[in-house]
Amino acid sequence: MSALSRLARDAPDAVVLVEGVSDQLAVEALAARRGRDLAAEGVTVIPIGGAGNIRRCLEVCVSQGIRVAGLCDAGEADDFRLAVERAGLGSQLGRAGFYVCDADLEDELIRCLGAAHVEQIVESEGELGRWRTFQKQPAQRARSIEAQLRRFMGTRGGRKIQYAPVLVGALDLARVPPPLDDVLAHV
Repeated sequence: MSALSRLARDAPDAVVLVEGVSDQLAVEALAARRGRDLAAEGVTVIPIGGAGNIRRCLEVCVSQGIRVAGLCDAGEADDFRLAVERAGLGSQLGRAGFYVCDADLEDELIRCLGAAHVEQIVESEGELGRWRTFQKQPAQRARSIEAQLRRFMGTRGGRKIQYAPVLVGALDLARVPPPLDDVLAHV
């Protein structure tokens, strides 16, 4: 179902617009860990299918009077900033409720958890052998372990989706990545 179809169907009071399903699952997992029932609060987290769809989603939300917030990767911040400005929400993403992850959300989660803890999670997910094979690839050898983990998360379709709620579930709630914490606090 498209983001715009979900908006029409759910008629939420507020939405958190995120680039993909892994981001959606991370926001929802943190909300659950913080004891929040987003549905009861009238908040829907909507994956928009990439940053290129932010402008249209914001147009629909703003025209329907829906409060908005969002989360994006650093590489998509300019697209989000332009869309937020065009929607009449100002020129500063944070003030408008939109937060930017350094690199991406996986990068933020890996830094907060630490590489050793993420490796333990990879092992608990039954992928330690795949992880070790990945690390041995020539293109990976010169990278930091954090960069390797980030790349590993994106090497198989569905892996980011698999790991997002697991990584959020492993977070110390006193050390949540600021963009993730901030977007949830905004709604």
